[in-house]
Amino acid sequence: MKKTILIVAPAEGFIIKGLETKLLGIGVESEYSPPKLKELQNKCYKGDLIIIFTDDSVESIADVFVFIKDFCIERDKQVIVVGTKNEYDVLKEYITEDIIAEFFERPLDIGSLLNKVESCLEKGTEQERRKSILVVDDDVSYMSMIMDWLKDSYRVSLANSGMSAITWLAKNRADLILLDYEMPITTGPKVLEMLRSDAELSDIPVMFLTGKGDKESIMKVLALKPVGYLLKTVKKEELRGTIKKFFVTQTVKSS
Repeated sequence: MKKTILIVAPAEGFIIKGLETKLLGIGVESEYSPPKLKELQNKCYKGDLIIIFTDDSVESIADVFVFIKDFCIERDKQVIVVGTKNEYDVLKEYITEDIIAEFFERPLDIGSLLNKVESCLEKGTEQERRKSILVVDDDVSYMSMIMDWLKDSYRVSLANSGMSAITWLAKNRADLILLDYEMPITTGPKVLEMLRSDAELSDIPVMFLTGKGDKESIMKVLALKPVGYLLKTVKKEELRGTIKKFFVTQTVKSS
C-alpha cells in the first residue's frame, strides 16, 4: 500500500511541485493543502506524514497548527517543518516538539528532507504492526502520561470523552481500550454499553481505569465484565506489565 504525504503550505509553488515530483520518484504520493481549516479537515486523514512549510503568516494561523497538533496526537502522526528559525520558534508554541520529527531551515536541502521522509515512513510502517490502544479519559494530563508510558511499545490514541471515543472507533480499530470509569456526561459504563450494543465494536476488549480502590467500587467495575481494571495510581512498570500479559494471553487463546 502506497504511503501519502500531506504537504501544508501557503501556496503550491515551484518548490512544492518539485518536492511532489521528488516524492513520486521514491514511490511516495502527496496531497497539497493550503493552511486553511476546512481544507485540512477534509485532507488530513489521507496523510501518513505531514510536511508544513511556514512563512511570515505563521502567527496568524495558530488555529491551523492547533488542529494539526490535536490530529497528530489522536492519530499518532508526526510532522516535518520547513521554514526559518523564527517561524519555527513561533510554531512550537502551538505544535509540541514531540510531534515534530525534524525541522529544516530554508534554503531547503531536498535530499536530506527525502531521507527523513523515508525514515519516518519506515518507522510508521513498524508502528502499524504494533497493537493499537485507545485511552479514554477526561483528564488530558493523565492521558498524556499514559501515552508517554506506552508509546514505545504500542500505537496509542487518545479520546477525552466517551463520545470522542465512539467517533474515533467509527473510523479506526483498537486492540484494547483503557476506559476511565468516572467520566462526566458519558460515563465509562455507558461507553461500554454502547460498544457492546454495536456488532462491529462489541468484541473490542475494555480495561477500566478507576480512581476508587475500595471493595464496593471494584465490585461495581467487575460487574460490567471488562477484561480487567487498573487503579489510576498504577505505576508505569505495573501498567506495562499488565497490558503485555493481556496481549500474550490473547495470543495464546487465539492460537
